[in-house]
Amino acid sequence: MQLPPKVTDRAFERLSEIGASAEGKALRVAVEGGGCSGFQYEIKLDDPAEDDLVLEGHGERVVVDSVSLPFLANAVIDFSEELIGARFVIENPNATSSCGCGTSFSM
Repeated sequence: MQLPPKVTDRAFERLSEIGASAEGKALRVAVEGGGCSGFQYEIKLDDPAEDDLVLEGHGERVVVDSVSLPFLANAVIDFSEELIGARFVIENPNATSSCGCGTSFSM
């Protein structure tokens, strides 16, 4: 059974820190063709659209469009802070391989 992606508390807290909802924005997570492994993630602040799946927490929203949703089934959207930088990350059980940049994957 395919479940929608899950968003961690840490990701929602980061959205709150940057004031996404205060600007009426949501974090859009999309999957596009391209990248070094066949597909790539696009993660940006955006306005929610009518056919988006909306995931809410801590007063913040993460949206996924209907085309990207099957690629993100059972995935976890998280926020990672490391020495090399802080970024939103996707742990995707559907990806058979990924590349070093962390934004490209294949299925």
